[in-house]
Amino acid sequence: MAGGPLEGVRIVDMTSVVVGPLATQIMADHGAEVIKVEAPSGDLIRAMNGPARTKGMSAKFLHLNRNKRSIVLDLKHPAGHAALMKLIARADVLIWNVRPSAMARLKLAYADVCAVNPKIIYCGMFGFGQDGRYRDKPAYDSIIQGAAGVAALHHRATGEPRYLPMVVADKTVGLIAVQMIVMALFSRSRTGQGQSIEIPMFENMVKFVLEEHMYLKTFEPPLGPTGDPRLLDPQARPLPTKDSWIGISANTNSQAFAFFDAIGRPELKTDPRFNSVAARFRNVQEYFAIRAAALREKTTAEWIAIFDRNDVPAMPYHTLDSLLEDPHLADVGMFELMDHPTEARVRNMRLPNKLSGGTRKDFLPAPALGQHSVEILREAGYGEADIEAMIAGGATLDGRLGKS
Repeated sequence: MAGGPLEGVRIVDMTSVVVGPLATQIMADHGAEVIKVEAPSGDLIRAMNGPARTKGMSAKFLHLNRNKRSIVLDLKHPAGHAALMKLIARADVLIWNVRPSAMARLKLAYADVCAVNPKIIYCGMFGFGQDGRYRDKPAYDSIIQGAAGVAALHHRATGEPRYLPMVVADKTVGLIAVQMIVMALFSRSRTGQGQSIEIPMFENMVKFVLEEHMYLKTFEPPLGPTGDPRLLDPQARPLPTKDSWIGISANTNSQAFAFFDAIGRPELKTDPRFNSVAARFRNVQEYFAIRAAALREKTTAEWIAIFDRNDVPAMPYHTLDSLLEDPHLADVGMFELMDHPTEARVRNMRLPNKLSGGTRKDFLPAPALGQHSVEILREAGYGEADIEAMIAGGATLDGRLGKS
């Protein structure tokens, strides 16, 4: 028993790359049993994230697939499809992230799955809502960032459209999937009924962007343009200091007035351009220009000491490398070196959140391709002769570590 709030929840995970694996890892980290179903070629992310110590065990795969077991099933092979249906019959959740038409071709549409398990939570993650004209289009994170306005935010702020250099659409939608699945499980605990969940990336990211940036076009007729000017101002970024950069956000009156005192401009507290939240918003470009000019006068460390004394929200700017050396992250044990059965020592990230009732007690390193095929098939009721026949026929793959 793994422990944690999702202990006893069995998930059949047909997802790949980032959006689905992030969702299922979060649930696995909190006690769910996750069976990762992979094609014989394996999850694409096993190989597409740069050098690795072992083939098929990329850094990104390691960070998105801990606490799961891997079974290989060729779903175009009758025995592989039959084995998947046996797993689904015993599961609480089936999650997938291909186009719905592909699931229908595999005879894994909601009706097919309900026929073997009417209480299943059937969760599909795909590019576009199925009621619209884009429903059959393929999608990756960058496609959604461009289509949903994420890249346009860079365009408005800097004059050049750019993707955010992380898979923000995949990760955001993965988090939404966790919320939806847990809500569906809660509903089933009260009603006894399973249900189908559709999670389109495009619509979710459009909502994510426009919650702030629909702005004055929220009103009909519009009171002005789209785009929150405070967030799109060119100075809404880490700002240069005497020796580095700093992140600062003084929003309330007490924070802004403390900032004015700290930079030696107390008269700005009564300046009608800056003496209230509304005034500073109306004059955000001037406010940000004063802020940027002042911060160049001292080092980052000097400013942090001053702002900490005055309770002004500020933090030093981190690079990706300096994050690994942050003293606060060391205090909370964010990074831990662990032994992996194929990758020797790896740096793992602990769970950021705490539950007073406890969470998962054991830890399963990210699995090799098909590492658990044999044991999962045994649990599903297959005998040794049947398993050997499936291996020989290509319906599954025996990826056990150290097998002769």
